[in-house]
Amino acid sequence: MQILCDEKLKEIFSNIPTIETERLILRKITPSDSDDMYEYSSRDEVTKYLTWNIHTGPKQTAAYIRLLQKKYLQGVFWDFGLEYKENGKFIGTCGFSSFDKDKNCAEIGYVLSPEYRGRELAKEACLAVMNFGFSTFDLDKIFARFIEGNTPSERVMQKLNMKHEATYKNSFFIKNSYKTVVEYSISKEDFYKSFQQKGKI
Repeated sequence: MQILCDEKLKEIFSNIPTIETERLILRKITPSDSDDMYEYSSRDEVTKYLTWNIHTGPKQTAAYIRLLQKKYLQGVFWDFGLEYKENGKFIGTCGFSSFDKDKNCAEIGYVLSPEYRGRELAKEACLAVMNFGFSTFDLDKIFARFIEGNTPSERVMQKLNMKHEATYKNSFFIKNSYKTVVEYSISKEDFYKSFQQKGKI
């Protein structure tokens, strides 16, 4: 029986689990996270290479999180909120952007508040999400994409031992211009060979 199916996704993400790492709690995004999310989502440096624009006010962020509660219930939203254990602050998100049932793979995405960059927290969150994806859905591969120029995001992928898969020149029209998109990926076998043996997961 195929593990990666709509029923399985809905079952898991309509009651999204909580995952703990050394420094993070990965959990459901809730309305109480609104102020912290607005704090970073209102900054140009955060959204420069993302598909969405800055949040223009706290009410927009609050409305967005209310919408997410409905999507969680439907099992069609696959992001975890990132809570920093040291101070309980909501500092970003990490999860799945898409699932490809035919190829048995998924795309991972992440956003981190600028104040918490440079500490390998994005890597820590991604390792947890990727382990969750491989172990729960028996995926063959996980991939990630970034818009050319987003060097910090590329570095995260490289630290995850993901390998360059493809470059799509001027393939994505966003924010009034065509952008080049770069894709990295890692197989289930290579992921566990890289990190499980080293005790990272």
